Amino acid sequence: MTADELVFFVNGKKVVEKNADPETTLLAYLRRKLGLCGTKLGCGEGGCGACTVMLSKYDRFQNKIVHFSANACLAPICSLHHVAVTTVEGIGSTKTRLHPVQERIAKSHGSQCGFCTPGIVMSMYTLLRNQPEPTIEEIEDAFQGNLCRCTGYRPILQGFRTFAKDGGCCGGKGNNPNCCKDQGKDDEQLTLSPSLFNPKEFSSLDPTQEPIFPPELLRLKDTPRKQLCFEGERVTWVQAATLEGLLDLKVQHPDAKLVVGNTEIGIEMKFKNKLFPMLVCPAWVPELNAVEHRQEGICFGAACPLIIVEKTLADAVAELPAHKTEVFQGVLEQLRWFAGKQIKSVASIGGNIITASPISDLNPVLMAAGAKMTLGSQGTRRTICMDHNFFPGYRKTLLSPKEILLSVEIPFSKKGEFFSAFKQASRREDDIAKVTCGMRVLFKPGSTEIEELAICYGGMADRTVSATRTTRRQLSKVWNEELLQRVCASLAEEMRLPPDAPGGMVDFRRTLALSFFFKFYLTVLQKLGEANLKDKCAKLDPTVASATLLFQKDPPANVQLFQEVPKGQSEEDTVGRPLVHLSAPMQASGEAVYCDDIPRHEKELHLRLVTSTMAHAKIKSIDTSEAQKVPGFVSFLSADDIPGSNETGLSNDETVFAKDEVTCVGHVIGAVVTDTPEHAQRAAQAVKITYEALPAIITIKDAIKNKSFYGSEKKIEKGDLKKGFAEADNVVSGELYIGGQDHFYLETHCTIAVPKGEAGEMELFVSTQNTMKTQSSVAKMLGVPENRILVRVKRMGGGFGGKETRSTIVSTAVALAAYKTGRPVRCMLDRDEDMLITGGRHPFLARYKVGFMTTGKVVALEVDHYSNAGNSQDLSQGIMDRALFHMDNCYKIPNIRGTGRLCRTNLASNTAFRGFGGPQAMLIAENWINDVALTCGLPAEEVRRKNMYKEGDLTHFNQKLEGFTLPRCWEECLESSQYQARKKEVENFNKENCWKKRGLCIIPTKFGISFTVPHLNQAGALVHVYTDGSVLLTHGGTEMGQGLHTKMVQVASKVLNIPTSKIYISETSTNTVPNTSPTAASVSTDINGEAVQEACQTILKRLAPFKEKNPNGPWEHWVTDAYQEAVSLSATGFYRTPDLGYSFETNSGRPFHYFTYGVACSEVEIDCLTGDHKALRTDIVMDVGSSLNPAIDIGQVEGAFVQGLGLFTLEELHYSPEGSLHTRGPSTYKIPAFGSIPTQFRVSLLRDCPNKKAIYSSKAVGEPPLFLAASIFFAIKDAILAARAQHGKYNMNTLFHLDSPATPERIRNACVDRFTALGVTDVPDNCKPWSLRV
Repeated sequence: MTADELVFFVNGKKVVEKNADPETTLLAYLRRKLGLCGTKLGCGEGGCGACTVMLSKYDRFQNKIVHFSANACLAPICSLHHVAVTTVEGIGSTKTRLHPVQERIAKSHGSQCGFCTPGIVMSMYTLLRNQPEPTIEEIEDAFQGNLCRCTGYRPILQGFRTFAKDGGCCGGKGNNPNCCKDQGKDDEQLTLSPSLFNPKEFSSLDPTQEPIFPPELLRLKDTPRKQLCFEGERVTWVQAATLEGLLDLKVQHPDAKLVVGNTEIGIEMKFKNKLFPMLVCPAWVPELNAVEHRQEGICFGAACPLIIVEKTLADAVAELPAHKTEVFQGVLEQLRWFAGKQIKSVASIGGNIITASPISDLNPVLMAAGAKMTLGSQGTRRTICMDHNFFPGYRKTLLSPKEILLSVEIPFSKKGEFFSAFKQASRREDDIAKVTCGMRVLFKPGSTEIEELAICYGGMADRTVSATRTTRRQLSKVWNEELLQRVCASLAEEMRLPPDAPGGMVDFRRTLALSFFFKFYLTVLQKLGEANLKDKCAKLDPTVASATLLFQKDPPANVQLFQEVPKGQSEEDTVGRPLVHLSAPMQASGEAVYCDDIPRHEKELHLRLVTSTMAHAKIKSIDTSEAQKVPGFVSFLSADDIPGSNETGLSNDETVFAKDEVTCVGHVIGAVVTDTPEHAQRAAQAVKITYEALPAIITIKDAIKNKSFYGSEKKIEKGDLKKGFAEADNVVSGELYIGGQDHFYLETHCTIAVPKGEAGEMELFVSTQNTMKTQSSVAKMLGVPENRILVRVKRMGGGFGGKETRSTIVSTAVALAAYKTGRPVRCMLDRDEDMLITGGRHPFLARYKVGFMTTGKVVALEVDHYSNAGNSQDLSQGIMDRALFHMDNCYKIPNIRGTGRLCRTNLASNTAFRGFGGPQAMLIAENWINDVALTCGLPAEEVRRKNMYKEGDLTHFNQKLEGFTLPRCWEECLESSQYQARKKEVENFNKENCWKKRGLCIIPTKFGISFTVPHLNQAGALVHVYTDGSVLLTHGGTEMGQGLHTKMVQVASKVLNIPTSKIYISETSTNTVPNTSPTAASVSTDINGEAVQEACQTILKRLAPFKEKNPNGPWEHWVTDAYQEAVSLSATGFYRTPDLGYSFETNSGRPFHYFTYGVACSEVEIDCLTGDHKALRTDIVMDVGSSLNPAIDIGQVEGAFVQGLGLFTLEELHYSPEGSLHTRGPSTYKIPAFGSIPTQFRVSLLRDCPNKKAIYSSKAVGEPPLFLAASIFFAIKDAILAARAQHGKYNMNTLFHLDSPATPERIRNACVDRFTALGVTDVPDNCKPWSLRV
């Protein structure tokens, strides 16, 4: 076959590729070949949406132009012949004009780090191209395939809701005091505060102004298609044009893979190291795209995208009588949460079936429905029913190698037939099921006797299974309570899982299998009741009715309250105003430059790390012979290549490259350098390493048992513990485990190193929070003075602590490669590498004992904290110190002792993460205070209030609390959340609903502000004023989305009294401000702001004489005059936080400069049968002093809260017993999505509380709000308590154990009832579980 030319359009320009390689994705092509870097790489597996683009084509089957969103990271360029691609650059820019979508996300503060913004913009843009006036629900649906880690989603939804036809923020119902439709009315409530943005300023959307579909492609719509072939380095792609041609290819190449959306094959090739030399794309074959309405159902060609299946079925449900569409409704319920639009638009129904995933969402539904499959090969056709024989084994089907699936017929249901589909996953949107099922029953006419029953599951075996043993026994039986008991007992027998089953959660999955049948049983009862067969079946108890409801979420409503600037503040003074993040417009248009967006240098090379697959082992040999055969291979680097020192790490207990021994899976052993990232990946996989295994310690409990610790025990003690416990009326002991958390910044670690060729000079562009540490690590490794190494940071796509120290793992390796080859070298980690190598939040285990009086007053407390530090110390000691400082949360305990130990284990070293040990310690505090309230039988909020500190109290580390605004926050939050009234409502709801329960909880926080290492509380700034009056500002902090640069410009603007437009911050670099502290600990605005202020004041002093001479003269004249008088227009500023320093030995001194306070009240609803929860409402009152920028501060509060919500309810890292991480990407590790946030989200900044200890009376805001998400965790615990009380005979104890995160598994298992009792699996002693609690 000769290779064809690939023709497609990008942003209206024609692209002709003569050498299209099937392994090249659209994303790689856009970024590297076309230089369009607005489309980002976030995960490479279609799970985060950062790479979303719009594809448009003339659809010959629908006879119209269609627009749909797709993941560029999965789309092979070969699939785009005659397709038009639109990227974020193609719809608007700051140079011409922003598109309304770009403008609105920027102005509504929906872009913080901005890395996810282009993808979100393109999802919204695609929706508007198809639906210029969408509903609020359609807008929310459009984002199912997009993630954001910074904003907490609220501002994005609020900004885009202005496009909705059904009104702005609350649909104009007037139930929202901040309703966008009321802006400008003189309503009393509105004097509270102005809105964060004014929708009246937005330019309107004009659908007629959008770019047209390329006329050249439109002219081709009637030309017959011919088969195309593209040959790459290793893979051939054939685009079949006819069914005969396709079946012929299948005879010639029986092993060829059929690819439509590449959502499965693409991932197998990228992440599972699989190679498929022959790919055949059947997407053009007319028969495989046909949709046919037949007598018995609707038949879909196997290449039909899921979005077409969804639309066709939805239309049928709307038009046909309900009894005919029971199955369709089941399929739609699964498709609703199946994946994001980007995946559903390209993935085909046939691909989903043939992938034969054991946890497929659709296959159990199709099997239960008895869908008909038509299979074809050259010369033959056969139709079979999808039944329990269709999947003979793991990822196998009945198809012979030469056969393909031609079509799927989904049947109509009959009268007296009922169908349900269920799925439970960690997160609603775009998540892989733990258990999924389809259930169908057909009754004999006019009766409740069963004629047919089908119960099919995914997630209960290595394939989709049907519970045939159970269902056969139920024929001719009546639909009643006895049947329910029989089926559950039989399913518990038939649906067994081995205790070491892949995926773990064995009891949970077995319980779900029964719970789903119970839901089906109740749903059918309800429908029989409606069909007037009440007399023939059991009555439905009204308190169980809510168990049958499908998941429904109201459109979000939100309120943000903040203090207006004082009357009379000049317009130019932006301090205290909701100024938009300065680079938001560029982030929204894809123009903002991140590390990997920097254009390629001449002769640039790519590096890929080679990492250990063993948790603890000796390295016996490294064989690179196969790697050297990979095209483009340049060199392999190991410890022997290092010119300086191989020793690195904060405690000098790490190496750049492992030498003789590896101490974790993911430990860096070496690196390969090649011409492209793809070749680098292949070469790294080809390096063969042999090991000799050594014993590994994985978990905290292992470490305690083997006394494997770093350093000695840290302790804070105050009062007389023995006396305290002796006086207590009651003593309760317990333990709590808090799981770790991955940072999941959307931009992974990235470094570019450019050797300068003289005197060892090197320039590094790095995504890091810590320029100083990067500089010193590289200099030490290369053996050169630090003055030869220049580190530059423009911005990061998120950091959260993950880029404070761990970024040096990549930077040192890349710098070595640049040194050795003498050429520029680049490395951006893939998401799976990043999650494996760089560590995350420390898992904690705490054992506590609390003594208290019957009044609820706590008199004594002892807590032992253990953290899983991993294979090096990194920042673990500082994190444990902060945990000990926060073990009291907000409560005064007269007699207290806290200890901390760092567990040395064979996991990747854990590191800084927003909150830095504080959230873990405070969760433990809230856990024991909860125990106290339950034991005393007192309301939790009373016990919390009773034990709270007062103004002037000393903490357990003897620091005096001054400006203690917490009681104000508490009272305000109780009032604004209508806590007492809603508590009664929750109690009533719980009485009326047996299987759904609500919980309500209010939680305070106090967070100490300062680095606990005193000398780090320093900052520098450099201000240059140029002769045209423009100002270049540099300071020691880095920008990662938190708005630091924006706030620094506001500060400089206020001091210099000039507009912000005259001030610019270009980047952070080691040659402008030296020896900077990492941008961390929430203090960057405080310390850098003071340094900026000092530098600006120096400039003002120098300009003073010229101002006197010419008092009215504009700023520019003073500057020119000063220059002409040879006065320096450049100044540095420096600041150190005064009077800090604490001694653990004497328990004295001041570790913190001040504290930030906040209170949150949250209400949740749990589904006791599935463990699902939804956050109904959260009210937050936060004291951030006098906010420098309310928009940024509220953005920080919401973003931190949602990250905390992930920590406490969703995000779970799974490790194998061998210490290997299972969860390495968004498909297996779930961060909160658009739908995870509280439906009502209200944030209020406390008024009139200036903080005299920081710049312009502001307060630090980055970390403190994160812990407030614990209010969701304890609201869930409250709801579980109600569920346990209902099933008293299974639950003797009111104090029950709930570890964090409160995942559906933990919630379901805690709601003990008759189904969980049947789902218990015996675990033999020698059983190796699938995953461990580390």
